[in-house]
Amino acid sequence: MLRANDLSKLKLSEARYQELERLLGDEKTVSDQTTYGKLAKEFSVLSALLAQYRTYQKLEGQYTELQDILKGKGDAELKSMAESELPELEPRLKEMEQYFSDYFDPTKNEPDKDIIIEIRAGTGGQEASLFGGDLYRMYTKYADRKGWTLELMSYVDTEAGGVKEVIFSLGGKECSKRLKWESGVHRVQRVPTTEASGRIHTSAVTVAILFEPEEIDLKIEDKDLKIDVYRSSGPGGQSVNTTDSAVRITHAKSGIVVVCQDERSQLKNRAKAMRILRARLQDKMQQEAFAKEAALRKSQVGSGDRSEKIRTYNFPDRRVTDHRIGFTSHRLEAILEGDMDELTDALILAEREIKEKVSS
Repeated sequence: MLRANDLSKLKLSEARYQELERLLGDEKTVSDQTTYGKLAKEFSVLSALLAQYRTYQKLEGQYTELQDILKGKGDAELKSMAESELPELEPRLKEMEQYFSDYFDPTKNEPDKDIIIEIRAGTGGQEASLFGGDLYRMYTKYADRKGWTLELMSYVDTEAGGVKEVIFSLGGKECSKRLKWESGVHRVQRVPTTEASGRIHTSAVTVAILFEPEEIDLKIEDKDLKIDVYRSSGPGGQSVNTTDSAVRITHAKSGIVVVCQDERSQLKNRAKAMRILRARLQDKMQQEAFAKEAALRKSQVGSGDRSEKIRTYNFPDRRVTDHRIGFTSHRLEAILEGDMDELTDALILAEREIKEKVSS
């Protein structure tokens, strides 16, 4: 049987579904594309949920019917059929009941969102840029293992072969759930290839995870934008394009500046720059709200501060340590090759435990 709380929420979902059906057929809603888009998105989510609920109701009806046959005075053959079919229905019903229980449990069900990852070399000069490249490779290999879609948005390399800054988007099942806690300072301890004495250096790279909003979720006014175009350049400033394809967008109200120059098309660079700007604006609003909500911080794995040192990759000891949850793995090489599940599983578990402790 469904839990009373889950059943109540399903009934509310049915009522909301019917309301959305009416609203989406209203001329006023149709004429407002922003509102229509938001409601259509909600309608799609509820449609999938209620399709599962209708399947459950059908199975439950069959189960009740079979039980009635067994309790009644019907013929033996009919009862024999009921006895053989009931054991098949019971596990299916329990599986669906668990599905609804998990669906309405915020510690277990988290909607998949596309994210934008920004990696920037910090302290440590050349070694920091080289490690920035290592982290980019780690995330791309992890994305490949998970079957996520990756789109490179901006890549600024160094003459030594490192990465000064790289921005890329990821999308797919559990993508945001597994990588949302990667924001912060990643520290590396190793002997640089240029170090003749064998001394261990410590360098740092900053990673930012931005949730990519839908265009309908965040409206940006054209009057708030200053858009400049120019010729793109590579390491050392040399021109790598003969047309003004590079785009720099400045958002006047927030002061956020985004530059995209990887594409040869100005339109493509502009589109990517707008996606990054939208994600940064949303992130800025979330960070400001986050700073005001002291209670929310208690249910988080980390402080949420971009300057927080979250993890150390120690090469001499082949060790990766996440300082927020006290987790250590001695599989450094495997993790850098994209085998990150052990690490992300530990973070997901820690988040769940913290939320359960706060709610209890």
